Amino acid sequence: MTEREEDGQVAPAGTPDSRASEVRRHVLSPVERISEVLFGLIMVLSFTGSLSVATAGRDEVKEMFVGAIGCNAAWGIVDAVMYVLSALIERGRGIVLLRAVRDTAPARGRTVIAEALSPEVAAVVRPEQIEELRGQLARAPEPPRFPSLTLQDLRGAIGVFLLVFLSTFPVVLPFAFIPHAHLAMRISNGIAVVMLFFGGFVLGRYAGLRPLRTGLGMVAAGAVLVAITVALGG
Repeated sequence: MTEREEDGQVAPAGTPDSRASEVRRHVLSPVERISEVLFGLIMVLSFTGSLSVATAGRDEVKEMFVGAIGCNAAWGIVDAVMYVLSALIERGRGIVLLRAVRDTAPARGRTVIAEALSPEVAAVVRPEQIEELRGQLARAPEPPRFPSLTLQDLRGAIGVFLLVFLSTFPVVLPFAFIPHAHLAMRISNGIAVVMLFFGGFVLGRYAGLRPLRTGLGMVAAGAVLVAITVALGG
């Protein structure tokens, strides 16, 4: 069940307020967008990191280039499918909770609502607000029997695929235009560091953390994850 807190009111999924909120919000949240870019970036770095610039010829560079693009395209499709399934499951769970509130005694309905709230929201919502919300849900139209996909779900899936796939190119393009593999690797790594730092910086600011430290931490974490992926043959 998705909650929205506005002037002390919390609207779960399936209510008119939550549907209006879903229309206004972005298809993908900032966390989802940055996370998908970082995921694609880690994947492509596992390819460029496995390239030995001391012995790599044009054939090896081309093989790495094609492999990185193909891998991120495949993982973009996988992530997009999982995004759609996650949206469908989350919407179905919202229907289940809505029916649980509507079809049980008031006391049980209030318990269902309270348990669905995040700890932060539950700590500030008063019992009378939960009862008011329960009454609104009890009077709401009958929810659908089964969840269904929406156009926004499909748009989100396309966005997920594009974020994972397009994040490949800034890192691999230096190998396509620079004939010297060693120089191309340095430029590619520099671009990757900037992208990791920027992703961490944005996430840190969004989460109320220290953006600079979060950006540097993301660079360090990315380096560790790439090293582990390469070591495991990923």
